[in-house]
Amino acid sequence: MKIGVAADHAGFEQKNQLVKELTDAGYDVKDYGAYSYDPLDDYPDCVLPLANAVAAQEVDKAIAVCGSGVGVSVAANKVPGVRAALVTESYSAHQGVEHDDMNMLCIGARVIGPALIKEIVDAYLKAEYKGEERFARRLNKVLAIEKQHIQ
Repeated sequence: MKIGVAADHAGFEQKNQLVKELTDAGYDVKDYGAYSYDPLDDYPDCVLPLANAVAAQEVDKAIAVCGSGVGVSVAANKVPGVRAALVTESYSAHQGVEHDDMNMLCIGARVIGPALIKEIVDAYLKAEYKGEERFARRLNKVLAIEKQHIQ
């Protein structure tokens, strides 16, 4: 499984830790930046390369980190094909994939600790979209909304 990871300055250290942990666990990890700590960087700039990779299906799943997780979630969801969600506990991490085909996990490095982040990431990466009729029906409605708003 190919995993894409990105962060702004607030999530920079946690992103680097995730890259190491995921690589050590045997995942194929691509780091989309930031590549150095810059306290003046902006989360939209940091998450856009990752969101584009998700939309182009260059990665199977993605993880974006900022201070709260909100900014990267909002920005990533502007890219057609991205289904990003801010997650703060493990149930939503797997349920978001299983029911909603979530393809980007967003995490707040300043609001949850490393142990919980690891638990959330593990739940997310192990989950698979179930594709049952009710989930596919709902996902198709979301995709139709997205299609209506693509200029």
